[in-house]
Amino acid sequence: MTGPDVDPSPEPECADGSYDATARIVDPSIEGDEERVEAALRPRRLSEFPGQPRVREQLALVLEAARRRGAPPDHILLSGPPGLGKTTLAMITAAELEAPIRITSGPAIQHAGDLASILSSLTEGEVLFLDEIHRMSRPAEEMLYLAMEDFRVDIIVGKGPGATAIPLELAPFTVVGATTRAGLLPAPLRDRFGFTGHLDFYDTRDLETILVRSAGLLGIEEDAAGIHEIARRSRGTPRIANRLLRRVRDWAQVHGSHIVDLGAAEAALALFDVDERGLDRLDRAVLEALCSRFAGGPVGLSTLAVAVGEESDTVETVAEPYLVREGYMLRTPRGRMATARTWEHLGLRPPASTAAGLQQALPIEDPALPQQGD
Repeated sequence: MTGPDVDPSPEPECADGSYDATARIVDPSIEGDEERVEAALRPRRLSEFPGQPRVREQLALVLEAARRRGAPPDHILLSGPPGLGKTTLAMITAAELEAPIRITSGPAIQHAGDLASILSSLTEGEVLFLDEIHRMSRPAEEMLYLAMEDFRVDIIVGKGPGATAIPLELAPFTVVGATTRAGLLPAPLRDRFGFTGHLDFYDTRDLETILVRSAGLLGIEEDAAGIHEIARRSRGTPRIANRLLRRVRDWAQVHGSHIVDLGAAEAALALFDVDERGLDRLDRAVLEALCSRFAGGPVGLSTLAVAVGEESDTVETVAEPYLVREGYMLRTPRGRMATARTWEHLGLRPPASTAAGLQQALPIEDPALPQQGD
């Protein structure tokens, strides 16, 4: 498959730190820059976006209704673990609306003036993508409330008793916010989004579809068994699946096979510490620390993060969602606990006290006892 023409220049960065990604064109055959390759593999239309059927259907309805009205759609909030396609859906939203898109992030907006500079430069119908929106400063959040609802901001001129608020009218625009921590968004900000979509982990079949498409764009020769092996070890995350595909391709090229088959996938994934169940180095480090150092828990998140040499946010947002979803970890009021599946996967035997704790945490109904409603 022939990729689009290459634009080697970076996206034009604005003085406020945001940048216009409307005309981003990347050739997926370019080697070296992981971010550019990753961007090239992103689908550009909702019809090309695999997985997330409910969110895709809901978003398609919102965008089609806006097109028929000839007005910008309601503001959109996308939440979910990293790597599931929030940025991709923001880019697709702009493409479906045939509107320009401006990209910035919550950590980059630490002052209300930073946000005012971005908002005042938006054109009518433009999409403003705010990644990690929960990390905006409180003054910027309060300014965003008014901008999203009334399309205006108040610029404060002067200080003290002589300060004057000058209202600045804004062209209608659409905010697309992305967050991995939806619970940290204040309720007034969350309520101003007309559509909220939560992205969940992908199943193996959808990941296989993504990998076959990516292999075609990258010019990789593959077979079904190799693609399936990569997909089932990708933790339900397209970003991880595409990264593993490139590493398996590297292994195949170095070892002379030049095809992503089952043998290449198994050998490469073993080399890069991705085990049979898709757990990587960080996952196993968390589980091993939980079982070997803390007897299966309960243990606090910060203590667990120190034990594996990572930040608490990294453990909580990168490792924990998948471990909890797959039944390797429990989140309890007293802390994190390992499950029976964790001990089995690590080949360890839980202490007697831990086994008793697991039975209390996950009680098994005794048919001899009266059940609720009897």
